[in-house]
Amino acid sequence: MYPSRFRYEAPHSLDEAFALLAEHGDEAKVLAGGQSLIPLVKLRFATPAMLVDINNIPELAYHSEDADGSLRIGALCRHADLERSTLLPGKHPTMAAAAPLVADPIVRTRGTLVGSLCHADPQGDWASVMLALGGEIIAHGPNGRRTIPAADFVVGPFQNALDPGEIAVEARVPAARGTVSGSYLKLERRVGDFATAGVAVAIESVGGQIVRAGIALTGVGANNIKAVEAEQALVGNALDPDVIARAAELAAGAARPKTDHRGSAEYKRHVIATFVRRALAGYRTPVAA
Repeated sequence: MYPSRFRYEAPHSLDEAFALLAEHGDEAKVLAGGQSLIPLVKLRFATPAMLVDINNIPELAYHSEDADGSLRIGALCRHADLERSTLLPGKHPTMAAAAPLVADPIVRTRGTLVGSLCHADPQGDWASVMLALGGEIIAHGPNGRRTIPAADFVVGPFQNALDPGEIAVEARVPAARGTVSGSYLKLERRVGDFATAGVAVAIESVGGQIVRAGIALTGVGANNIKAVEAEQALVGNALDPDVIARAAELAAGAARPKTDHRGSAEYKRHVIATFVRRALAGYRTPVAA
């Protein structure tokens, strides 16, 4: 199917992009990787009057680590850049585990982490990773920059917290404390498929005791779900079998799956509990930050 008629612009600076967005308001859409937007446009599920292609703004194509250990990911950083990154293994294990599981190699070549967050698909992998890591999204617009916690960024299925005229220019992962461990586990029917269920886990520990825990769920609700009670069950404890079992039970209870062609709701909750147990059991010998 062919898209409806639209105007295409490729600005060379953020100021030019902001001017175009101001001119067209809600009728304009920002194009970065385009791996979600272009199929929607072709199917006419989205009918923007203008596409503002930001790929000619090279200063947005980066991922880097600050002196304090926090990680910054620019709006044009591709999934494949993160998959091949030398910054992630060891220091950012949850992200390192997720990067090769996003979609398929073709999509990873063009798609972007920030674009995935903005798309706000409940089956998107990066939103769960950012929730587990306590990440933030940096929005830039006519009134300057503002920081939006990942927990507040997705406001509904395929809806984000950006104001009209704003562009999400960066995602940020805060520096971890002590020893860091993490994983992303995903069940899919075939490579590149959406998740039947997925779990992102991020653990920070000092002296064998957990000081911060992040657990987030993919594909088992109207949004990616932060399993707050499961996280709280871990903090202040060591990872013994009883603690792991309790966290797995609470994470499964936080899921809100629906029965569909990928499996029953009961089956998906079982997958969540199994993934949490499997991930946490693997942290008995964590990786040093």
